[in-house]
Amino acid sequence: MINVKLHGISKSYIAGKPVLEPVDLEIAGGELFFLLGPSGCGKSTLLRIIAGFVAPDSGQIFFDDTDISMLPPEKRGTAMVFQSYALWPHMSIQENVAFGLETQGVKGSEKKRRVAEALDLVQLTELAERKPPSLSGGQQQRVALARAIVVNPRLLLLDEPLSNLDAKLRDSMRSEIRRICKEAKLTAIYVTHDRKEALSMADRIALLNNGKIQQVGTPREIYRRPANIFAASFIGDCNLLRGEIVKISENGCTIRTAAGLMTAKEFQPGLAEQDNVSLMIRPEAIVAGESSLNNFTACADDESFLGEAGLWQLQGEGFHMTWLALNSHSEKSTGARCFHVDPENIAVLKS
Repeated sequence: MINVKLHGISKSYIAGKPVLEPVDLEIAGGELFFLLGPSGCGKSTLLRIIAGFVAPDSGQIFFDDTDISMLPPEKRGTAMVFQSYALWPHMSIQENVAFGLETQGVKGSEKKRRVAEALDLVQLTELAERKPPSLSGGQQQRVALARAIVVNPRLLLLDEPLSNLDAKLRDSMRSEIRRICKEAKLTAIYVTHDRKEALSMADRIALLNNGKIQQVGTPREIYRRPANIFAASFIGDCNLLRGEIVKISENGCTIRTAAGLMTAKEFQPGLAEQDNVSLMIRPEAIVAGESSLNNFTACADDESFLGEAGLWQLQGEGFHMTWLALNSHSEKSTGARCFHVDPENIAVLKS
């Protein structure tokens, strides 16, 4: 398991229009590390730079303490899994998996042993003689994973590997890919624009936008304590309530908003009294009923029934929020009601 360090990696295809501004990242050995962001943010370019398919304009790449920035792709010891499975349709599953070993000169019993181990890891041993067109999309993706793992890569790179699967299959493959990476004890870097994939699978996430890293952290850290408004909005649904800080103390800060005074337990460094800020409140953090802090009154209407929950629109005087109510049974709600938010569930962001 190798550590990966990126120092000052940048890239432009057109002068004056950077795809990647200087990027610094450290990825620990054995991590399943995600590069997350919208289309065009630079995440796939960064992955290809690490693989050696694209040359950076500046910066260095270290595998452990070795600078591999000038090495060609075949000398870096990486393996990549693409969006398209890129399997040979005329070859059997075991022949597809063995292909990389043959290019390395691995033959005989060693080749058979490693192919068998890789197929067992992805739970496809019984399908070894079948050919890719006879497999489901999820099974083909596992073949692609086995083919990458069998060569014992120093680093596994995954470029939106689930994007071609239907929603139900994507859900099941998330846990499968994480299990495979952990059982194989791989350092892996995974590119996606799907926030649910990142939140459910990643050890840590680097969130990118416009070629810049916006935040690096665990899924829980980025979801609950986003670094800025972009991070708050991209990583999950949220309410942004504008206000002004009226008091800062050891216990947090108090903000005047259209919904009334709100107290937040934590806030970003550098904020001061009278600063204009935005309060990030996740829809599921809103609770019906009164509490000792952060109460507000609103009318709940226009529910979107989601099965396990209902997404309600809350309309108050001068503000609007969405509320996610689990096990929502009401078909109608009329009149104003009281709601509250726990101070620990409010993130105070610079406007």
